[in-house]
Amino acid sequence: MTNEELILQRLDHIESQLAPLANTVKNVSELKDDFSPLANNAVKLLIKELQDVESGFQLKDLLEMLKQLLRSVRNITYSLNQLGNIVDFVTTLEPLLRASVPQLISYLDDMEQRGVFRILNATLGVRAKIAKAYTPEDIEQIGDGLVALLGIAKKLTTPQTTAFLEAFAEMPSRLDLKAAKDVGPFGLLWASSSKEVKEGLGVLIELTKGLGKLKEVAAPANAPS
Repeated sequence: MTNEELILQRLDHIESQLAPLANTVKNVSELKDDFSPLANNAVKLLIKELQDVESGFQLKDLLEMLKQLLRSVRNITYSLNQLGNIVDFVTTLEPLLRASVPQLISYLDDMEQRGVFRILNATLGVRAKIAKAYTPEDIEQIGDGLVALLGIAKKLTTPQTTAFLEAFAEMPSRLDLKAAKDVGPFGLLWASSSKEVKEGLGVLIELTKGLGKLKEVAAPANAPS
């Protein structure tokens, strides 16, 4: 191969290498031509918008903001880490929420159908009326009375008291008051020989003894304060 052929071969090789670069330069030039009008419009729009904030913007304010930003890098990093933790928590909680929210809505709808919320609303109205009619001291006294009544109710639920009250409540159904006759002193003496009357008088005496103790309880309550 002669020198002329070798030189031509190298020139062809260089030309093939430069061809992509020439195409790239051409594409960049075309992009610049296309982008120049858009850039000019953007610059004009930016200048117009900056004119609106020119009076309230100072360069020193921007520098102060940058200094505050640099001082708060650690806090910003910590906040971003916490934000990532929150995102992970929400991602983990999302399947549970998807399963529980419909159940909660169904439960609340059932409560609404049964009138629970209306009752609560009415209860608030009652509390407002109570607050209007009574002073805080009255409410406190009523509360003490309710506590005492609950204590009485607790005592009434003992087995002995319940059995006594049940037997006392059944007594009228066992009596035939239409068959009752007038009884004088002699009739009372005659009736006292009956076993049932004797048992009844015994119960009456025990009840009378218990009623006598009420005087001891009522005396301190009626004493002047």
